[in-house]
Amino acid sequence: MSQHPSDPYRTPQTAPPARSLPRRDMRDTNRGPFTPPATALTSQRPEQSLELAQRYELLNRLGVPPVANEDFDELARDMATQAGFLYGFVNLFLEEQTFVGLHQPPAASGFVIVGRTMSRDHGWCPEVMARKKALPLHDVHASPRFSGNAVVDAVGIRSYFGAPLIHDSGTVLGTVCVIDPEKRPLAEARRLRDIVINASAQVMDHIARAPVR
Repeated sequence: MSQHPSDPYRTPQTAPPARSLPRRDMRDTNRGPFTPPATALTSQRPEQSLELAQRYELLNRLGVPPVANEDFDELARDMATQAGFLYGFVNLFLEEQTFVGLHQPPAASGFVIVGRTMSRDHGWCPEVMARKKALPLHDVHASPRFSGNAVVDAVGIRSYFGAPLIHDSGTVLGTVCVIDPEKRPLAEARRLRDIVINASAQVMDHIARAPVR
């Protein structure tokens, strides 16, 4: 496997990608009840609308607003650091994929800087949501099913490891994941998968400690 340079956030020799994922500022300030936008429910298929409404209802009841959270940012950073990946996410799957926890390279690193939201159809987290189990992709180009993806083009990603956030009620709230521009040896897949599975358990433990409404 090729390694990151000694300074993992040093500007790459090649020019950084010209595009980034959508950006939106989010602040951990709204602690009151929240509701999904009306279009979020009416624009979905019936089963998707029901799942989305259940997620919002559960997050409301648990007192977990879908906004940037320093604790989740720290969890994302720890997960990415353990894995040796540049990017880490705690992702609530709402009308958009909403990154309440985010770790990424510094703005001046030369790597793509991502935002706090992304389309529900982009990336590999939708697959994790559907399968309700971890998805280890040591090299996204190894499978045609996973190589054609907007994130590959936007960020130049070669490896992805993600796991679902499943509440005791059975509701899947979202995912945790790490992504990186470098592929990983297949021999590392189990270790990296276990890192994201452990991170998902930490996130759910944190959510469970939130005051129930």
